[in-house]
Amino acid sequence: MFIIGQVQKNEYLRILYIANTDMKNFVEELKWRGMIHDIMPGTEEELMKGPSAAYVGIDPTGDSLHIGHLVSIMILKHFQSCGHKPYALVGGATGMIGDPSMKSQERNLLDEKTLEHNVECIKSQLSRFLDFNSDAPNKAELVNNYDWMKDYTFINFTRDIGKLITVNYMMSKDSVKKRLSRDSSEGMSFTEFTYQLLQGYDFLYLYKHYGVKLQLGGADQWGNITTGTELIRRTGQGEAFALTCPLITKADGGKFGKTEKGNIWLDAERTSPYQFYQFWLNVSDVEAERYIKIFTMLDKQTIESAIAAHKECPEKRELQKLLAKEVTVMVHGEKEYETAVKASQMLFGKATTEDLRALDEKTFLAVFDGVPTHAIDRSKLPLGILDALAVETDIFPSKGEARKMIQQNGFSLNKEKMNDIARTSTEEDIIDGKYILVQKGKKDYHIIIVNG
Repeated sequence: MFIIGQVQKNEYLRILYIANTDMKNFVEELKWRGMIHDIMPGTEEELMKGPSAAYVGIDPTGDSLHIGHLVSIMILKHFQSCGHKPYALVGGATGMIGDPSMKSQERNLLDEKTLEHNVECIKSQLSRFLDFNSDAPNKAELVNNYDWMKDYTFINFTRDIGKLITVNYMMSKDSVKKRLSRDSSEGMSFTEFTYQLLQGYDFLYLYKHYGVKLQLGGADQWGNITTGTELIRRTGQGEAFALTCPLITKADGGKFGKTEKGNIWLDAERTSPYQFYQFWLNVSDVEAERYIKIFTMLDKQTIESAIAAHKECPEKRELQKLLAKEVTVMVHGEKEYETAVKASQMLFGKATTEDLRALDEKTFLAVFDGVPTHAIDRSKLPLGILDALAVETDIFPSKGEARKMIQQNGFSLNKEKMNDIARTSTEEDIIDGKYILVQKGKKDYHIIIVNG
């Protein structure tokens, strides 16, 4: 009898699997992208057997996801693109409690009405990444653990589930130990302590009712996920698996998705597409090389070629531009991406008056954030340009200096060169109902705010 080693066996299974299906190897796809932190033994072999189902849990603590959620969402997206069936679990029940993992303090508990609103908003955002509506057998499904927890009494839960997991087992989890060691004075509430049992039960429920054998999540979720696999094992249901991705940080060690002004949100009302695009455009070279593998669906050859080309001429920042394009289009769409590019050219490119007027107010203010502002009353319009620049405002210290720059063709009004010192500023110059953009030279911008 011919005996092969485990490594050879795995490779044989992989080749056989790929040869007999259109599916891609999900684990291999994540490996080259640097998206695996921990993986339970047997996970790859299980997925090689054919289409499988996996889920990621998201607590609806806000009405928008931010880019810190994107890694887990991208893993689900890759899972579906490899031919498997993804489940997105929105934690309407667990969101009322709060996960202690990697948290320094207990979350504020949310009421049911707020959670319902948050869940609906998150559903809409997830649909940008996952196919929920096709007739494909692996179309995504969205589930809410509130549906199976709302009528589950405390007595029944502790009898059915609580008896299966010991306190010693729960205390051994890093998420619990770190929290207790940090907060020796405050400790951890029983509410938070039970979180891992609730998340574990989610896995058990999805395993029994939907055939979900794999849970995906961030590295900080490993303890909670393995509690689920243990519950499945102890109830005699069968074997379940776990895979986590690294927690993404910036090159300086800072929290991914955070800027000086806060989180980068997927909701265009919280973070405009222009600001979203700028976040990716301004990452470092090291970050760009890592992020383009994690946050885009580009294939390996395309990414490796883009990285090699970038190293030849890094000052062009072509890798950042490609990354920013792919992620912005995925989240906000092609039209918003094109608008963001035009807005990015507003300060240093060859933008036109039409481009300027096409910006919505939020994007206009984001582009010219930090530019000096000056106010005039609407009742004073029409107003001679020299009076507008040197009397009603102090954009120029005197009419003489304003006249000189205008005559030397160094002045622009709303991105249009102007050399007529007799010109009058009127209502037609106003953008978004209240702004006039003034430019002295190449980079010296001022905004006139028209009040009233």
